[in-house]
Amino acid sequence: MPNLEKESESDSVPADTGHPLSHNEMANLVEQRLESLRRAGLTHLPKGTGEYSFEPVQRSESQAENKTESRPESTKAAQPELPDNALAGPATKPSPSVVSESAPSYVADNRTSGLQETPDVTAVPSSLAAQSAPSASTPSASSKAAPPAEAMATESYGPSLPASERATALKVLQEEVARCTQCDELASTRSQTVFGVGNPSTRLVLLGEGPGADEDRIGEPFVGAAGQLLDKIISACSLSRSDVYILNTVKCRPPGNRNPSQSELANCWGYAERQLEILQPEFICCLGSVAARTLLKTTLSIGKLRRQLHSYRGSRVLVTYHPAYLLRTPSAKKHVWEDMQFLMKEMGIELSK
Repeated sequence: MPNLEKESESDSVPADTGHPLSHNEMANLVEQRLESLRRAGLTHLPKGTGEYSFEPVQRSESQAENKTESRPESTKAAQPELPDNALAGPATKPSPSVVSESAPSYVADNRTSGLQETPDVTAVPSSLAAQSAPSASTPSASSKAAPPAEAMATESYGPSLPASERATALKVLQEEVARCTQCDELASTRSQTVFGVGNPSTRLVLLGEGPGADEDRIGEPFVGAAGQLLDKIISACSLSRSDVYILNTVKCRPPGNRNPSQSELANCWGYAERQLEILQPEFICCLGSVAARTLLKTTLSIGKLRRQLHSYRGSRVLVTYHPAYLLRTPSAKKHVWEDMQFLMKEMGIELSK
């Protein structure tokens, strides 16, 4: 039986008389000490090693009592009565707001009643580590999706036909175009298709937009007022119609001389591509925005495309204004002449003064 220290008078503990305590006296003494510990806020006592053995409390019961008695009566009265099993120690859960520096971070998950560990977004799974770092010999995804301009420039037409076979191949294709009815409106309003004319062995192809009323009537491209102006441009370049080849993006006249629609271009552009495949010209001159955008697959304006050479399957492409635009805007003729002088210099053709 251990000796018990004398408590303060407020605890009403019997004084130590040197005589053994009875069982009831000991029970009363323990109950008084437990009540003192309850008022001090202690809710758990470690388990001892004997029938009446307890681990020593860090602070004395007198200190706990003094702290308890110093609180206002209203505060003491408001303290709830502890349940019988309070000293057994309540089951506690770690608070997400109080986390040690070494512990993993947690976030509340609305889908469950528990807590989930926050994944490390900077960590790369080992199964993906090899994929996250592309090798030097493997092209990146961006290079596959958008090949560089140099790669596009090296694309070619494929094997070329001998000059003696080109006229025959063009004739076969022209007959196929004449039977085309893919565009209901154009097929029902045309007089005839306008395929193209010129030299099958030419170095230069002139690409226009679509036939007009005169072209629809005669069956040849650029024979109206715009065609007459184009003839003067060709002549100024020390060339003639027999030296070049002329075709349009579409082979039928759009009603009212409107621009071809996107569906009409989609239906008909394949014929022009096959013409260029047969001709394989060294140079192509796009006359107008419709021709330039269809051939080069671009949305840039003529002002941003002219005075430079572009590439189409190995052909070198110049963009300039359409002769019909020059009839409406004569001041633009000087720009076209600048473009044609630039083109002739690239072709190695010397212009007469």
